Amino acid sequence: MAISRLSALVAALACCCLVRLAQCGGGGQNYTSMFSFGDSLTDTGNLLVSSPLSFNIVGRFPYGMTYFHRPTGRCSDGRLVVDFLAQAFGLPLLQPYLSRGKDVRQGVNFAVGGATAMDPPFFQGIGASDKLWTNLSLSVQLDWFDKLKPSLCSSPKNCKKYFSRSLFLVGEIGGNDYNYALFKGKTLDDAKSYVPTVSSAIIDATERLIKGGAMHLVVPGNLPMGCSSAYLTLHPGRNSSDYDSVGCLKTYNEFAQRHNAMVQQKLQVLRLKYPKARIMYADYYGAAMSFAKNPKQFGFKQGPLKTCCGGGGPYNFNPTASCGVRGSSVCADPSAYANWDGVHLTEAAYHAIADSILHGPYTSPRLL
Repeated sequence: MAISRLSALVAALACCCLVRLAQCGGGGQNYTSMFSFGDSLTDTGNLLVSSPLSFNIVGRFPYGMTYFHRPTGRCSDGRLVVDFLAQAFGLPLLQPYLSRGKDVRQGVNFAVGGATAMDPPFFQGIGASDKLWTNLSLSVQLDWFDKLKPSLCSSPKNCKKYFSRSLFLVGEIGGNDYNYALFKGKTLDDAKSYVPTVSSAIIDATERLIKGGAMHLVVPGNLPMGCSSAYLTLHPGRNSSDYDSVGCLKTYNEFAQRHNAMVQQKLQVLRLKYPKARIMYADYYGAAMSFAKNPKQFGFKQGPLKTCCGGGGPYNFNPTASCGVRGSSVCADPSAYANWDGVHLTEAAYHAIADSILHGPYTSPRLL
């Protein structure tokens, strides 16, 4: 009987560890705060606060319909990867920096929808500055973080201890740098020439955080661009050979992989330079392609390419009737779709990516 009870206790403890790996297993990490940077894949409200009139679509229904049951400034029907990560570590959902409360010690979100890795002068140089949604680039977000630091810790010793238990999510970022150029009429070859510069900006930002005390950093790669219904609609292939077995555009996915490969190469150099820092690469591309190739396995009955919220067309994406605009409509069950509005994913898709990062093979080295 005693052995039976002991076995039951061990089983219960094992179950606890599976549910809360962040606190009692895996890498043994128990993060007490989290800070995130990036664009609309991570923004929890900063764009809406900074540009309430220009970008009020994300402040309207059906954005936020699934989890919050109201718009929050997130470019989805519900939670994002950053939200699922925070919840996995037992942290509150991160406050947007521009509408934060007094208590920020458990974390803040600096990401801004439309943000870029590069600063505005870069886009002026390539003739695409008129496409920018915001000037709140990655470097501006880092400046915000520097301004906030005195309210987080008061001395070098105190900061070292505090940041040793903080997780930093640096991105996803960089996708908009290419989007602005490509939708301005630049070619993929033009965009390829920007990859070294854009990837270096991401690495420089990561290094700046490390120099500021960050010890645990997750740097995500870009999603598969060729599976975006916006690209599928606005940059369709000329024939069937331009598409892969999923229906995604090969050349755009190859471009995303080029960017991701360069980021990974440069992260490895950074790891050698800062061996005490834990620098993790999150393979958003691989995680997204796993459900793009096997959508029904993840519950995406409507497949990976058609949007839940849109204005018609083969992929239910219409730039003149985008989600939240008159002429668009929203599906009854967003969880049956991976694609939310043509550019962003549904809560269900972000949940799948977050789960893959936490428990699957898509983070190197492992997060847990």
